[in-house]
Amino acid sequence: MEIFKIVGVGILTCIIAIILKQIKPEFLIIVILSGGIIMFLMVLDKLKSILDYILTIFNKTNLDYSLFVSILKILGVGYITEFANNICIDSGHSSIGEKILIAGKVIILGLALPIFTSLLNIIIELL
Repeated sequence: MEIFKIVGVGILTCIIAIILKQIKPEFLIIVILSGGIIMFLMVLDKLKSILDYILTIFNKTNLDYSLFVSILKILGVGYITEFANNICIDSGHSSIGEKILIAGKVIILGLALPIFTSLLNIIIELL
C-alpha cells in the first residue's frame, strides 16, 4: 500500500529533522520542505485520477466548466496554505503561518463567489 511508503518518508523526514536540529538547525527547513515535496509527488497519480473523476461528474451533469476550475483552485489554495502554515510552524514562525492561513481563507472566499452565484441562479430557476 502506498500509505506505508508515504508514512515511511514522513517518519524518516522527522527523524532527520530531529537529528539535524541539534547539529545544523539552519538546514532544518530544507529537510522539511524536501520531505513534504517527496510525499506530495508520491500522491500525484492519485490526485490526477481524483481530478479525472470529478471532471467526469461535471461532464455528466452539464454543469459549467468554470465551476470545476473554481473548485480546483479552492482545493489548491487550501492545500498550499495549510502546507505553508505547517512549514512556518515547524520553523518556529507560527505567527507568519497564521497570516498565511488568513490570506488563504480570504482568497478561498473570493474563489467561492462564482459557485455561490451559480447556486443562487439554480435556486431562482427552480422557483
